[in-house]
Amino acid sequence: MLAAIITLQTQENASQNLIIQRPPSGLSLQGRISIPGDKSISHRALMLGAIAEGETEIQGLLLGEDPRSTAHCFQALGAEISELNTQLVRVKGIGLGNFQEPMDVLNAGNSGTTIRLMLGLLASHPGRFFTVTGDDSLRSRPMSRVVKPLQQMSAEIWGRKGNTLAPLAVQGQALKPIHYHSPIASAQVKSCILLAGLNTEGKTTVTEPALSRDHSERMLKAFGAELSIDPETNSVTVTGNAKLYGQKVVVPGDISSAAFWLVAGSIVPGSELVVENVGVNPTRTGILEALAMMGADIQLENQREVAGEPVADVRVRSSQLKSCTIAGDIIPRLIDEIPILAVAATFAEGTTIIRDAAELRVKESDRITAMAQQLNKMGAKVTELPDGMEIVGGTALVGAEVDSHTDHRIGMSLAIAALNANGTTTIHRAEAAAISYPNFTSTLVEVCR
Repeated sequence: MLAAIITLQTQENASQNLIIQRPPSGLSLQGRISIPGDKSISHRALMLGAIAEGETEIQGLLLGEDPRSTAHCFQALGAEISELNTQLVRVKGIGLGNFQEPMDVLNAGNSGTTIRLMLGLLASHPGRFFTVTGDDSLRSRPMSRVVKPLQQMSAEIWGRKGNTLAPLAVQGQALKPIHYHSPIASAQVKSCILLAGLNTEGKTTVTEPALSRDHSERMLKAFGAELSIDPETNSVTVTGNAKLYGQKVVVPGDISSAAFWLVAGSIVPGSELVVENVGVNPTRTGILEALAMMGADIQLENQREVAGEPVADVRVRSSQLKSCTIAGDIIPRLIDEIPILAVAATFAEGTTIIRDAAELRVKESDRITAMAQQLNKMGAKVTELPDGMEIVGGTALVGAEVDSHTDHRIGMSLAIAALNANGTTTIHRAEAAAISYPNFTSTLVEVCR
């Protein structure tokens, strides 16, 4: 059996094409995979380290573009952050409430987590003025979901289109605590308000309609914040005027990155992969539950706890997947993995329905439209729904010219689909993978047999 021919071509405009040629005899995937550090935890470790007193040491930090944006922003606000690497990053914090006014606009790049969480901290610094922006994609993504609750806390924030789009100007204020009933289950919204509440006298509470990922709550507790959680109502309360203290943080592997290999190992016949050191926080394991519903052969091995986060090695073997319906409370726990789940569904028996995922339309791209259009170019049968997709499985895919829409998860999902498509697939603007997975292509080459 021949390995796939995988080529990365750099264009004159620095854009990259990833070309995957599947051999006529097929291929299999074999090996053990180390994945990048969890992006959500990497962001929060840098942020909390920056506002804590003393020094924070971070091991396993994700070296993608998004955490780099976070580091640059918090350096501009006064924190000392050593050169980013996976071995050890040192953050010398400035203490809560001690941001300096930056000399320039804070640029969050492509990172929605950076800008939305940072807004909560900026808004709660009285007497200081900040301006924040991002790249073309981020400047088109909705900010009202965090601006509105911050304004309820008396924040002063101005921006384009009625304060809903970046660039945003923030005049720091002494905020007032609120109990915010979020209309959506969003870790970014919840975390933004909790971070604002850290520097606000009194108790600030966020209640969600469903449980979103809880990395902020776990890390805030570890850094010394006074936090109470009511699991029956999906509520979390932070007590203001907090003091945070530097910690040692070990970042587990990102389950969102592992998801590409879990689907690849499931759909490519004769495959067996072990993805090492995967964070299996229960608020993030919706992808494992969804693949289990589809009949995937996945086992957790060497389960352990690292720095307060559950971790395991995950073994996946190829299997015949079946269709299912993915909707409801599971969606917040796998929202980032839906593009690669759409790929899994194209190889499953029957029709898979994904609903309640309208949030996908305001990510780095409109991920519903992007996945439907690009998979259909490859011969899939995907129908857009207002809040999801209907995917008829069992249709053989063929190589095609597709595009990442400069969205890392779209580009990598299409690469996994190409492994099971007859012929040659060219993925344009494949450099987007570097946002969260800089060595994705080299790992792809290593596991193909």
